[in-house]
Amino acid sequence: MESPFQKLIIITAPSGAGKTSITRYLMREFPVLEFSISAATRQPRGNEKDGVDYYFISPDDFQQKIQQKEFAEWEMVYEGKYYGTLKSELKRIWNKQHVPVLDIDVKGAIHIQQQYPENKLSIFVEPPSVDELKKRLMSRGTESEESLQARVNKASYELSFKDHFDEVILNDNLENACRKAKELVQRFLQS
Repeated sequence: MESPFQKLIIITAPSGAGKTSITRYLMREFPVLEFSISAATRQPRGNEKDGVDYYFISPDDFQQKIQQKEFAEWEMVYEGKYYGTLKSELKRIWNKQHVPVLDIDVKGAIHIQQQYPENKLSIFVEPPSVDELKKRLMSRGTESEESLQARVNKASYELSFKDHFDEVILNDNLENACRKAKELVQRFLQS
């Protein structure tokens, strides 16, 4: 177990709710925060870079890391697509005297809270509605009809877990949601 003095911020939401936009905002506002790069078995999208956006690794390598207990948390988020937080990534950030910020899916966020129950702030970003979430995902233009429906179904399920987190932010207006997140993080860092 890590030192109890090491802080951790977890930001989670159904896909398309705005967690990444809020995370990026917080990273600009607080220099002590550092993005925890997740490992993923999917292919990079657009301009994503290995070691910057994700550690892109093969399913076989991911399985090997699971067996060697190298993950703080991991999930098969979609069929055959694994995501996880490497313990070495958290240590890398703590060694720099920074606070890791995890932008992860709901199940992973619940597992991280179980692994690191002390000195953490967990924020659930709630979309205004499942219909609005579907519109946001459609506007990305990255989803097939089938994957879009899978994400919407998953989002409906994930919303039922919002009470498992320290704070819930309704993202019906990104500027307001960012301001609320900033207040929560500021209070947490000063505690």
